[in-house]
Amino acid sequence: MSGDAIRARDLTKIYGQLSAVDHLNFTVRSGSVFGLLGPNGAGKTTIIKLLTGLSEITAGEATVAGFDVRRDPMQVKRRIGWVAAEVILDDDFTAWENLWLQAKLQRVSAWKPRAEQLLAYFDLTDRRKDKVGTFSTGMRKKLEIALALLHEPEIVFMDEPTIGLDPSTRHMLWELIAGVNREFGITVLLTTHYIEEADALCDQIAIIDRGKFVATGTPAELKARVQSDFIEIETTELVDETRWRAIAGVTDVRTEGRSWILRTPSAQTTLPNVFAALRTDQIQRINIEAPSLETVFLDVTGKHLDAAGPEVHDFRKFYSTVRRARQ
Repeated sequence: MSGDAIRARDLTKIYGQLSAVDHLNFTVRSGSVFGLLGPNGAGKTTIIKLLTGLSEITAGEATVAGFDVRRDPMQVKRRIGWVAAEVILDDDFTAWENLWLQAKLQRVSAWKPRAEQLLAYFDLTDRRKDKVGTFSTGMRKKLEIALALLHEPEIVFMDEPTIGLDPSTRHMLWELIAGVNREFGITVLLTTHYIEEADALCDQIAIIDRGKFVATGTPAELKARVQSDFIEIETTELVDETRWRAIAGVTDVRTEGRSWILRTPSAQTTLPNVFAALRTDQIQRINIEAPSLETVFLDVTGKHLDAAGPEVHDFRKFYSTVRRARQ
C-alpha cells in the first residue's frame, strides 16, 4: 500500500455534551509509525474505535487502507490488526491453539505457514505447545502481536501496548514494534502517554488533550518549537505571583497544583536569581525541564502530561469466554 494509510477529516465523536474527539484532521503515511500522545482520557482510544468501526462517527469522515470507515467497515476490518492494552490471550490454550483460534475468528484458511513464520520471528517456536498461562509478560506480548499480524494486515493499531510493563519489558517491546514496522512494512498507529515511548518509536506525533490536537510533527520538530527551559518549584509557603515575575530571566509564570512553573530562556542563568529571591527553607522541591516532548505539552497546555496510567484490569477470563463463544 502506497500513499496514506489513514486519512481523517473533521473526525468527531460526541457523547452527550462531551466532545471526546473534536474535529480532528490528520493523515498517517503508509509504512510509518504514527503516535497519539496524551494523558488518560484525552480521546486516544476513542480515535482508534472510530477508525476501526467499533464506534460510530458523530461527524466528519475517515478512510483506512483506502476504504471509507462508514461505508466499507468490513473491508477496513480485513486490513487491520489491533493490539489492545487488555490481555486477549486464552491462558488455557497453547500458543499454537491461540493462533488457530485467531485464524478461525479472522476466517484465514491457509494460516499455518504464516503462524510458523511469526512464531519463529518472535522466538516462540520452542514454546508453541505450551499453555499461555505459563508465559512471561514479554512472551505474552509477543504472542499478542503475532495474533494481530496473522491475517497479514496493512495497518496495526496498538492501544497503550506497554502500559503496566516493567522498564525492561517495555524496552523489549519497543524493539519489537520497530522491527515489525521495518521488517513487515506495516503501518503502526500507536497510542501512549509515555513521553519516551513516543520519542523512541514514532515518525510523526500528534499530542492530544481533551479531544483536540494541540501540536503535531516529528519528535524533532515538536521539540524545536520550545526554545525555553522550565523551572518547577514547590514552596513551603505561599509566594505571590508578582514576586516570581520580578525575577530576572523569568518570561512567564504558571501554577500547577501546589507548584509554580517558571519559563526562562536558560535555567542555568536564571536559577541563581531564583535562589536569591527566596530563602532556602522556602524551597521544598525544584525540578528543571529542558526542551523535550514533555515541555512541548507543558508549553501548549500549561500542565504536565500525566504519566500515571489507569489501573489495568485483568480481562483474560472475559476475553477467553468471548473468544470461545465465537468458535
